[in-house]
Amino acid sequence: MNTTMDTATEAPLHIAPATLLQLMWLASPALPIGGFSYSEGLEAAIHAAQVTTEAEAAGWLVQQLHLTQSRGDMAVIAQALPAWQRGDVQRVQQLNGWVLATRETSELRLQTEQMGRSLADWLRNQHTADAGRSAQIRQLAALSGQRPSYPIAFALATAFTGAVAQQALLAYAFGWAENMVQAAIKAVPLGQSAGQRILARLAQEIPAAVAHAETLPDDARQAFSPLLAILSARHEHQYSRLFRS
Repeated sequence: MNTTMDTATEAPLHIAPATLLQLMWLASPALPIGGFSYSEGLEAAIHAAQVTTEAEAAGWLVQQLHLTQSRGDMAVIAQALPAWQRGDVQRVQQLNGWVLATRETSELRLQTEQMGRSLADWLRNQHTADAGRSAQIRQLAALSGQRPSYPIAFALATAFTGAVAQQALLAYAFGWAENMVQAAIKAVPLGQSAGQRILARLAQEIPAAVAHAETLPDDARQAFSPLLAILSARHEHQYSRLFRS
């Protein structure tokens, strides 16, 4: 099935320059939240010889984008962003609980908790002079005893930019793609040109993944990726590894 979207027929996506810059900042691998230290099962797949070439790495990441990110975390962000904007902390709590409950291994749960906590800390440092935003960041850190997951923290960060869901999801997905491509370059290993070709393919796939994520209600979100769960469980005990997941 062709999952790409013909963006030439889409209406222009208008965005204020300040919002665009903030989204670029949030999507940057330089953001100090630790995303570069995770491969989300890719390293274990490489170790098991399931991903050994550029083509296999590209295919793996495209499937992961559509089967796990679009149907799971991206769908959560699409719902959490408007919840933060209207101050619906109960809804945010519900979505955060879903994210935490769907992490099938300890390393995947630790990843979303660590990145969520680090992003909350970054937001706190960025908005010390804004009482309203500081209050929401405190709500993020509390969440009735739950630790904030990364998708929930990212949704709050993008709510502060004034972005709409489509814009937030495009930034999130491209940031995820950049980190995963860098993981493939290091672990397969691949050259920089190969990494750019994989990133170009992911960029073509992202609009369709975003469009799908925006359509999913609660009962259509999914977190069913048994092979990734098995690989992650094996990775926790892998003898030699570069990444934390």
